[in-house]
Amino acid sequence: MSETSPTARALRVLELLQERPGIRADELAARLGVSDRATRRYVAILREAGIPVESARGPYGGYRLGRGLRLPPLVFSAEEALALVMAVLDGHHDPDADDPAGSALGKIVRALPDPVAARAAAVRRTAAAAPDRGAARPDPLTTSELVRASSDLRRVRLGYRSEAGTTWTREVEPWAIVVRHGRWYLLCRDLEAQARRAYRVDRVRSVEVLDSPFVRPSGLDPVVELEAHLGSGWEFAAEVLIEAPADQVRSWLPAHLGRLEALGGQRCRLVGSTSNLGEYAERLAGLPVSFRVEGGPELRAAVQEVGARMTAAVEE
Repeated sequence: MSETSPTARALRVLELLQERPGIRADELAARLGVSDRATRRYVAILREAGIPVESARGPYGGYRLGRGLRLPPLVFSAEEALALVMAVLDGHHDPDADDPAGSALGKIVRALPDPVAARAAAVRRTAAAAPDRGAARPDPLTTSELVRASSDLRRVRLGYRSEAGTTWTREVEPWAIVVRHGRWYLLCRDLEAQARRAYRVDRVRSVEVLDSPFVRPSGLDPVVELEAHLGSGWEFAAEVLIEAPADQVRSWLPAHLGRLEALGGQRCRLVGSTSNLGEYAERLAGLPVSFRVEGGPELRAAVQEVGARMTAAVEE
C-alpha cells in the first residue's frame, strides 16, 4: 500500500488522533502535508469504516476519537511494541510519554472505555515508582536482533563498549538473553576467547547477524549459567566457611556470590569472587549464622571493616 494512498493517509490520521486527542485540522494537514479539505476527507474515510471520530468547533476545537462499541485499532511502532514487552519483562515502567513504552501505554489507555480509562489514567498520573538505579534497559531494536539471532541459531558480530569505555568487535554464538535485576545480559560463547561470556546488552553498540549457524549446548539453563558466570572470574577471590547447610544458605545469599559446597554436618563452603568487596562483605554480614573467611585477604579486610563499623555503632 502506497504511503500516499487515501487509505494510508487515513491510517496516519488515526495514529495522530491516538497520539494527540483534540488535534486541530490545520495541525493534521501540516503533519500530513495536505490541504485542510483533504484532511476532512481522510477523517470521513475513518468514520465510514466505523471508527468514531468526534469534532468540536471554535478556537479550542479539534478532532478526537470517540468512545463507542468499537474500539479504535491500536497502531504501535516496532520500537513501541518492543519497549512495552521489555518494560513488562524487566519490571520497569516509565510513565513519560516520550519513552516508547510510555507512548505505547498512552495508546492503550486512550483505547479503553471511559470509566476504565479514567481510573487507569489516574494511576499512571499519580503513582510514583522508586527508580531502580541498577536497571539499564537496552535499545529495543538491538535486543530484538539478538533475540532473533538466538532463536534462529545464527552467530552475530557485536560492536561493544566495556564499562571502562573500551570498544571492540567480537563474533559470538548468542545462546540466550537473560533479564536479571533490571539488567539485560547476552549469554554467549565468544569465538575469539573460546569461552562462555555474559555481555550487557545496553553496552552493545551494533549487531550484525551472520549466516553461520551454531549449536546451542544441550540442557542449557540460561539463568543458572548466567549466575555461575557472574560469580566467577572477578578480581578478588572469596572462600567462606558457613555454619549452616548449603540448602539453607541458598535462601539467604544470591547465587552470583559463588558456588556453595556441602560439607559434613551442618556446614558448607562458599567459593566465589567479586569486584565489589564492600557489597560482598555486607552480604556475608547479613547471614544469621556464624561464618569464617578462609580465603581471600582482601575480603577478610573488608569483613573486618564492616565488623568495626558495627562495633562502633553500639559503643558508648
